[in-house]
Amino acid sequence: MFDWFSPSDTGEQGLARMRAEFGQMLDAGRHIFDAAANALLGGTDIKVIRQDLFDTDKRINHAERQIRREIVVHAAVHGMTSFPACLVMMSVVKDAERVGDYAKNLFDLAELLQKPPAGEFKDDLVNHKDRISQLMGACRESFDKQDNAAALDLIRTAETIEDHCDGQISRLVQRDQEIELSATYALAYRYFKRTTSHVLNILTSIVQPVDKIDYTVDSDEADG
Repeated sequence: MFDWFSPSDTGEQGLARMRAEFGQMLDAGRHIFDAAANALLGGTDIKVIRQDLFDTDKRINHAERQIRREIVVHAAVHGMTSFPACLVMMSVVKDAERVGDYAKNLFDLAELLQKPPAGEFKDDLVNHKDRISQLMGACRESFDKQDNAAALDLIRTAETIEDHCDGQISRLVQRDQEIELSATYALAYRYFKRTTSHVLNILTSIVQPVDKIDYTVDSDEADG
């Protein structure tokens, strides 16, 4: 989708800057996801990370607005030839921004807890926190390289994580005891899933045409 980033483009310098800014958004999103999830799961002091987390989220929001402005300028200069790619970029920067929002949701949840989670669900959340963080790093690399094959593999990984989170939420909702703790775990899985979903949306921009962004290959076949 992003041939407009190629060196032959007359807007190479500005487009390269947008790509770099978007990559920084992805890195920042991964950073605050890790920090917030670790705070929730007992691996980080909430007071220590609070200021950095909210400052980083502000930088993500600023980057989104900056890239949007640059997209408008680029589209005005280069016209209809770059319009589809401009739509793609406008879409994926929103997904990157939403990752920051879900990190804040995880942090809010951590602040509400009197003590860190424990037991089976904590171990599973720790495992999937690591999987999502690795997915985010791999998404950045795949996007930078516009690597279709890698993106398709990562899409399958993201879908597996989403399905697992849904399954765990169902298990928690059906429990008759420890209602408060179950609600906390269920929210954590929900935020994990939504973070993964936004990373998945970014990955679809690598392999899908503009009208099918946010839809995976399998869902396309089902629709057909």
